Amino acid sequence: MHLPSFIARRYLFSKAHRNVINIISIVSAVAIGIGCMALIVILSVYNGFDQIVESAYNSYIPDYVIEPAKGKTIDVSKDSRIVTGLSGLSAAGEHVQSFYVLEETVYVQYDVVQSIAKIKGVDTSYFSLKRFENNLVEGELAVSFGDVPRAVVEETLAASLMLRPQFSTPLEIYLPSRTEDISLMMPQSSLMSEEIRPAGIISMSSADDRGTIFIPQDIARSLMEYGEKECSRIEIFIDGESSARSVKKSVINELRKNLGDDYTVKDRYQQNETIYKMMRAEKFAIYMILLFVVIVISVNILASLSMLIIEKKEDIETYKALGMTTGTIRRSFVLHGWLICMEGAVIGIVVGLILCWIQHQFHLIPLPGNFVINHYPVVVKLSDVLLTLLSVAVIGYIMAYIPARSIKANNK
Repeated sequence: MHLPSFIARRYLFSKAHRNVINIISIVSAVAIGIGCMALIVILSVYNGFDQIVESAYNSYIPDYVIEPAKGKTIDVSKDSRIVTGLSGLSAAGEHVQSFYVLEETVYVQYDVVQSIAKIKGVDTSYFSLKRFENNLVEGELAVSFGDVPRAVVEETLAASLMLRPQFSTPLEIYLPSRTEDISLMMPQSSLMSEEIRPAGIISMSSADDRGTIFIPQDIARSLMEYGEKECSRIEIFIDGESSARSVKKSVINELRKNLGDDYTVKDRYQQNETIYKMMRAEKFAIYMILLFVVIVISVNILASLSMLIIEKKEDIETYKALGMTTGTIRRSFVLHGWLICMEGAVIGIVVGLILCWIQHQFHLIPLPGNFVINHYPVVVKLSDVLLTLLSVAVIGYIMAYIPARSIKANNK
């Protein structure tokens, strides 16, 4: 039998009498349990919101993007490193699709309303990807109707322009010419312009994608005066099972290696690094605030254990007379305080998990306001549970160890 454990459990579960020390210990365990429950519930709710935000971005954001490290264009001629690398990527599986994309900031006018927008010249098969289906707001996702070019407009831009796909008014796009000198007498002559009718409206959550107009690639190339073998970026979409994704990721790593420093290959995290960092920082801040509350609550354990050591002074003398070392006695009281902390932590975590399950299954607590869902989302992660349990275990040990150090001094 482990003697310190036996003594600690004896003090913890003894029902011989209930005094102020026992009451303080119970209150401490309950308070720590409430703190742990709050940690699990709040972190799980935050995970739920993170998942919603990430799913909104990931629904249409490419898995990887290739951009030039310098300049604005990428050479996609047959003998270029890009084409060679993409051919190896395409060989990795049929679920890998890459698109040449042209991007530029333009001035647009719809009827009498003007705005600044970003055109995105894409292939006619771009919107054939299933991941765009849930983002359609109105009309259809197509940049052509037969040989007739069409445009797909981002939702907030469409609202500001008062644009609807049913209207026959064309969308006018203007861009300064790259080759013509600006005429002070007739500045319009140095502008490239196109008229195109909208086919649909698309919803895009990313701030970088707001104000985007998708148009046919040949129209964008004409406006931007780019050659046939030039593009602004290459977007790579990967569909399929997670096992296939690991194979394709190795191909992406090989592509990143082959392209060298002339190009940058960004994954989803790198494309929205600011958003992901912000979400992680917010979650960390919430965790630290709640953990600080648990630390404050745990001070009660320090107080109750200090009082217990004073009360059990005669027992400590008896233990020493029986041959127990000071270290063994100290470990007994440390373990006693630690068990109080862990008892509350385990109960609090279990209650928190039950509350999360109830909310996930029955949606008891509604979410006020207009949001994509009408209830608070919860996503429990094992890492959060283990981190909470580990943090409370460390805090409980420290709070129990501090008063236990006085045992030796009191028995000199």
